[in-house]
Amino acid sequence: MTKARTEYYDDPSAPEPNSLVVAASAVVTNDQGQILLQRRQDNDLWALPGGGMDMGDSLPGTAVREVKEETGLDVEITGLVGTYTDPRHIIAYSNGEIRRQFNVCFTARVLGGALAISDESTELRFVHPKQIDQLPMHHTQRLRIRHFLEGRERPYLG
Repeated sequence: MTKARTEYYDDPSAPEPNSLVVAASAVVTNDQGQILLQRRQDNDLWALPGGGMDMGDSLPGTAVREVKEETGLDVEITGLVGTYTDPRHIIAYSNGEIRRQFNVCFTARVLGGALAISDESTELRFVHPKQIDQLPMHHTQRLRIRHFLEGRERPYLG
């Protein structure tokens, strides 16, 4: 069973962080320009695939591994959306870990594999950008997707 997750943003009642985890996520697109999203098991919200870096990983390698683990797809990193390290974003888990946000978001394209739900998600879907606003999603995920869709010349640094 996946631990439950509660996200806080700029919330004075948020618990004090006790952990900082380096994480990577990826905006994976298909040939139709749709974005791969997963519905998370731990909070029932839609999100980009991603997760924490292991000691033997690079950040791009973390994104590739997490996409494979969470979606079944093999991807290659094609670029950088940005860095997301806002101290106002706190993530509390039911096991007592209270994590401060630290995520580097990449762009990626599919090389192979097949979509397969992991124990971290309840649904996987490639979503047209115009449909994303209709999905329940934490605003920090929307921010990453918006930065990707803006086609920025330079990565977001925040």
